[in-house]
Amino acid sequence: MSESSRGFLLGAAAYLMWGLFPLYFPLLEPAGATEILAHRVFWSLITMLVLVVAVRRWTQLRRMLVDGRKVRILTLAAALIAVNWGTYIWGVNNGHVIETSLGYFINPLVTVLMGVVILGERLRPLQWVALGIAGAAVVGLTVEYGRPPWVALVLAFSFGSYGLAKKKANAGAVESLTFETLVIAPVAFGYLVLLSVTGTSTFTTEGPLHVVLLLGMGVLTAVPLLCFGGAATRVSMTTLGLLQYVTPTMQFALGVLVFREPMPATRWVGFALVWVALVIFTVESLHHRRRSLRLVAETVAP
Repeated sequence: MSESSRGFLLGAAAYLMWGLFPLYFPLLEPAGATEILAHRVFWSLITMLVLVVAVRRWTQLRRMLVDGRKVRILTLAAALIAVNWGTYIWGVNNGHVIETSLGYFINPLVTVLMGVVILGERLRPLQWVALGIAGAAVVGLTVEYGRPPWVALVLAFSFGSYGLAKKKANAGAVESLTFETLVIAPVAFGYLVLLSVTGTSTFTTEGPLHVVLLLGMGVLTAVPLLCFGGAATRVSMTTLGLLQYVTPTMQFALGVLVFREPMPATRWVGFALVWVALVIFTVESLHHRRRSLRLVAETVAP
């Protein structure tokens, strides 16, 4: 098997696992979203520390810890991913699976918008068209829901900001996630202790399977990340960009077919506008990339 094929399979595995998350979190009831988040953070830290040892990343982690700039940026990233994880868990366990899928559908567009607002990047005309259509979709869905789709918006903006922070930090996936969980783990552990002291923890009261499922969130966080890291070094960014739509598509299908969440006609229209915007954005990006590569080839040709 070629390296590119192996990378594609690793990337597909990562996005498939992320797409199946909505089936996992309901299994953790009666634990609430905050307790689930605290367990995810704490056991993810334990898993990541084991991985640091297993893949021998201690040197890179120590080097990162003495870099003040990276520490500050990754501390912000830790706060952002905590918000993202918490919002996602709450959304899944409170009947908003379809809305969580919307968040990850619009995330690429939000990322581009942040590049304009924060980094001063310039958009091409069709990119503006895609953003305009997506904006109209969000306005339409706000009217349909009777409120802004805040779960989707928080997920999109928190993950977009997280990605921007990770890009600025430019640190390895294993050591950076280890640091991020290390930053927020004391708060998570403190909350778990508080639940235990007040007798409201579900960790030891719902049977051994409940304990195993809560412990499993550490592995559930780490394995897709490792698959994604393996894919990122073997396939093009274009392939990864197309694969990213696997996760929200699966989440949307689960919301409609498994969780039977309502999808009135006006909501279908809103999602259809989002999908049209994504098609325009993706096709334009692919075309621009091909044109740029062709210009480079023509420039260096003898």
